[in-house]
Amino acid sequence: MSFLHGIRLRGIALISSAALSGCASIAMEENFAATTEFARAEFGVATTFNASPESRAAAETRASELLGAPLSAEGAQELALRFSPGFQELLAESAAASAAATQSGRLPNPIFEWERLAAGHGVEIERALRLSLLDLLLLPRRATLADLQQVQHRLRSAGDVVRTATETRQAWVDAVAAAQSVKYAEQVQSAAAAGAELGRAMAASGNFSRLERARQQAFYADATAELARARLEATTARERLVRLLGLGPELASRLQLPERLPDLPAAAEAEVDVARRAFDDRLDVRLARAELDYTAKSLGLTRATSTVNLLEVGRLRNSTPEGESERGWVVEVAVPVFDFGDARRANARAIYLASLNRAAQVTVEAHSHVRESYVAYRTAYDLAKHYRDEIVPLRKSIADENLLLYNGMLISVFELLADAREQVAAVNAAIDATRDYWLAETELQAAMTGAGSAA
Repeated sequence: MSFLHGIRLRGIALISSAALSGCASIAMEENFAATTEFARAEFGVATTFNASPESRAAAETRASELLGAPLSAEGAQELALRFSPGFQELLAESAAASAAATQSGRLPNPIFEWERLAAGHGVEIERALRLSLLDLLLLPRRATLADLQQVQHRLRSAGDVVRTATETRQAWVDAVAAAQSVKYAEQVQSAAAAGAELGRAMAASGNFSRLERARQQAFYADATAELARARLEATTARERLVRLLGLGPELASRLQLPERLPDLPAAAEAEVDVARRAFDDRLDVRLARAELDYTAKSLGLTRATSTVNLLEVGRLRNSTPEGESERGWVVEVAVPVFDFGDARRANARAIYLASLNRAAQVTVEAHSHVRESYVAYRTAYDLAKHYRDEIVPLRKSIADENLLLYNGMLISVFELLADAREQVAAVNAAIDATRDYWLAETELQAAMTGAGSAA
């Protein structure tokens, strides 16, 4: 009886392993350092990758410090970039992609084969060590492609920083504005309650018609409903901010917000300054160019391997129990009989053309996006300034005059209350306009880096 017993092992050569084991971690560290530097330059915050218990504990300590006082917009961005589990997930995914890019630039492991053949009392042992000669020849190109992939990962991580900071700042603006609106809604409801009670008393004494009393009661009912809606919107906005910051129940209960939004700046940014800054370092344009470079290099690699994609060379040695030994070489090459690689080449050319046109389209959209964001920003600024300088002062002046008329018994208390309601409504509209300005300003800053919501 005879039998065949074969074993194939895919091992890692010890010398190669020692030389390459640290490459992935070095690339990840370099990418994270670039991300940290970008975040510091754009937002004044050094991001942290909380991959150890010590770093997580430090992040929690910093979160507790920031939540010990009313949280500013800058503090919210720092919390999101240093503490939020959502942003930590993005950093971990970037690290995984960086490691995969490093892996793509390495040689495949050599293949060690060991076979033992037995027939009767005779035993023959065959050993072989094979290495892909084609991969060895193409190693410089693969290394170049891996480097280009690392550039893309750094740009994507920078985009993650901008999007996280932008969404967090906008959520902070919404939460502060919603809480501020609740206070004014409470004032409206209080004035409506006073009017309804006064109307009830006057109607009971016969000095007020049932129609007028019903109007005051209806306004009180509407004001109560609006207050409930305002409180719901405030809670919704606050919880959205809590989610973006990644706050658990204990930290969320400590979150304090300022009583009002920041004042408008003295002047809006000039369009020429925005246009000058916008296209020097837009992330989406740089990423499109990096992807185009990578695709162009990949096209060259595809052309080189489309016809012959397997070329292996190996060292063989056979031995028998009698001490006889045979040595030699083996070469394996794929013969292009059925597949000449034309489909792969056509696919690569089409992908390159798509990438080329994508880069051109991104550039067009970048110009349009910045123009659109600036118009929204400037309109929001002009409206907020109009409410602050014109409408609110006029409403206050009217209220002061009506108070004088009421003191002179020239108008009724209901006219005074109605005017007070209109004044509060104007203040609410001013709050909304200020909120819209800060949202538009945040979006414009993101648009200039190429990571805004429309990018």
